[in-house]
Amino acid sequence: MTQLEAAKRGEITEEMKSVAEREGISPEKLRRSVARGHTVIFRNVRHDWVKPVAVGNVVRVKVNANIGTSRDIVDVKAEIEKAKVAVKYGADTIMDLSTGGDLDEIRKTIMHAVDVPIGTVPIYQAAEEMLAKGKAIIEMSEEDMWKAVEKHFRDGVDYTTIHVGVTREVVEKIRRAKRAVGMVSRGGTFLAAWILHWGEENPFYKNYDYLLELAREYDVVLSLGDGLRPGGLSDAGDELQMAELYTLGRLVRRAREAGVQTMVEGPGHVPIDQIAAQVKLAKVATDNAPFYVLGPIVTDIFPGYDHISAAIGGAIAALNGADFLCYVTPTEHLGLPDVEHVRQGIIAAKIAAHAVNLTRFEAEFRKDYLMSLARGKLNWAEQFELSQDKERFIEIRKERPTKTEACSMCGDLCAIKLINDMLAGEKG
Repeated sequence: MTQLEAAKRGEITEEMKSVAEREGISPEKLRRSVARGHTVIFRNVRHDWVKPVAVGNVVRVKVNANIGTSRDIVDVKAEIEKAKVAVKYGADTIMDLSTGGDLDEIRKTIMHAVDVPIGTVPIYQAAEEMLAKGKAIIEMSEEDMWKAVEKHFRDGVDYTTIHVGVTREVVEKIRRAKRAVGMVSRGGTFLAAWILHWGEENPFYKNYDYLLELAREYDVVLSLGDGLRPGGLSDAGDELQMAELYTLGRLVRRAREAGVQTMVEGPGHVPIDQIAAQVKLAKVATDNAPFYVLGPIVTDIFPGYDHISAAIGGAIAALNGADFLCYVTPTEHLGLPDVEHVRQGIIAAKIAAHAVNLTRFEAEFRKDYLMSLARGKLNWAEQFELSQDKERFIEIRKERPTKTEACSMCGDLCAIKLINDMLAGEKG
């Protein structure tokens, strides 16, 4: 029985109790949201050593970190270090997007290296196995695709991106669409190319009921992928993106009827003034399914700083109802990130998520209140303890020392010190 099925029956599972305790909400409130499909709980029945994590409208905004090898760089140790660093700095989940090396071994190693839920994109493995055989990606058979999905589910991944909305109908629209960037989703493009080559329907859409059967067996959350997300600001909100979104909305409802947990993935590159409208539209179209966004990235001309662009978009998206932020690293659009890029990406995304969470949860706001009190007293030890990135805190304090109790920005001209001294003198 899935978390959704249990919730519909009025049952509170151990996973619900665990999540509710950590979120600071009642188990019954969580159960009701899960029953409606507005919140999902990540925990494959075969991934029994992982802490369950919830994403949805009654819990904190969560952050995911993408890691994984490429065909150019296969360094499994580096990817494990990235996963651990991502979790250290606040990643709630990890997605293994590996496309090079022994994908089965890499996936299993990552799953045992961290204690957070793991997501994957099975079509990547199906494509890689074709290339490893010296064949073209479009030579994948439907059986190849299904084998990859079943393998990932069986290995215990907690959620998987399936680009089920890339249908034959919407792919035909690509022929006449005038996009600046075209398609930027790897998995979505693999399927679109396959559909164009063979003239057949997307196997995951055509046999959606079978996908639901598999997901239900393992209680895998289906992350309905945005294969047609905009890869440039000028493409945001176009016919292709909207056509896929409405298809995903219908598929969410079918999944709920089958007892399968689902969430929906969103854009992409979106002008800042469109983010609120796009998130709200997605929520309406999918009956408030948890919404998982990449960024959104709010400008295209700052490569090397896309983690900042994405944090700006992510904060606005979360404020307007997005539930799950996929981090973006500084190397997005430029190359495979290293460990430091992962750290910077996570910190930026966590700032965006926390900025919204503190407006919803008293416990989150209290963290900032305590930091304010510590700053007001120039209590550096307390500020250190409350800091989310303690290493960076110490690094800057050592690089920029001061002879006063204030910091080196103002020294003995520190406004806080001056007013505190004045008030203390008046009391004396």
